[in-house]
Amino acid sequence: MRNIPLLVATDLDGTIVRRDGTISPRTVAALARVEEAGGRFVLVTGRPPRVMGPIATAFGHAGTAICANGALDYDMRTGAVTARHMIPPENLAAAAKALRTAVPGIGIAVEYPGGHAADDLYQAVVPEVNATIPRVSDAELFARPGSKLLGRHLGYTPDELLELAAPVLEGIVAASHSNGEGLVEATALDVSKASAVAEIAAGYGIGPESVVAFGDMPNDIPLLSWAGTSCAVANAHPAVLATATRVIGSCADDGVAQFLESLYQ
Repeated sequence: MRNIPLLVATDLDGTIVRRDGTISPRTVAALARVEEAGGRFVLVTGRPPRVMGPIATAFGHAGTAICANGALDYDMRTGAVTARHMIPPENLAAAAKALRTAVPGIGIAVEYPGGHAADDLYQAVVPEVNATIPRVSDAELFARPGSKLLGRHLGYTPDELLELAAPVLEGIVAASHSNGEGLVEATALDVSKASAVAEIAAGYGIGPESVVAFGDMPNDIPLLSWAGTSCAVANAHPAVLATATRVIGSCADDGVAQFLESLYQ
């Protein structure tokens, strides 16, 4: 019998979710084939739970999902959210202070398991989000644990912003980016897509050598570095292309589905 991965972990946006926000039936079928062959798959995303509805629908409200770069569990059947690893309030406040000092004019937002809030400077790039996100004082913004801290300054590219942010956030939170416009994001220390998938895999008695992972952005690098087989889609960030053990077809060309079809024949 061929050795096939026991666990498949894949990013969403830019990896299996196309520019129009859809997932192809071919990709859904390829991931279903993993389970039919006795394996398991988990979706691992930087997305907050509030925008996971269309993904759950695409997969028939079945499967496992990790949101906020490893901080939250999202039940695809019921929409229930469970906190996995949160940023303590004192770390949120310290990280915001460090970002504001290093990048004057940066706006700060915090994601929570059940919503989000921001300071007055934070600018979402989606107009309806920008118009509806609660604007609160720092005392309220950092009063409770957060699943993710966001910093946005539209005067910088994500790579530039991460270069400025990572050194000042070291030891406070774990910084990364997923190519959001002028956006840096952070989770609790030692929390990443890799740590979340490792916990899930361990629960099934699966080691990294039996895991295949797919991604496209820097927030996927810890997961791709941990998994025994790591695949960057052809449209991936240069740092991801350099990290993965192999490069597959692009998201637009259903690269993940093509690769899985070759494994689970």
